[in-house]
Amino acid sequence: MISNLNSSGLNHSYINSAKGSQKKEDSTAVGNSQLSGDKIEKLKTAVESGAYKVDLSALANKMADELL
Repeated sequence: MISNLNSSGLNHSYINSAKGSQKKEDSTAVGNSQLSGDKIEKLKTAVESGAYKVDLSALANKMADELL
């Protein structure tokens, strides 16, 4: 069993780790904003024209992976 002292240390460690990964994600998002904008425009055009097709197999696999 984990004592309260050890438990609080684990919580602190987890919180610091989560904050660090959030900072990485934020800086990556800023660096990729132009790339994302271009990709969004291409997807928007494809959806509006009816050319965008969903890969149902890949979607099903991703959903199954997320559920496991």
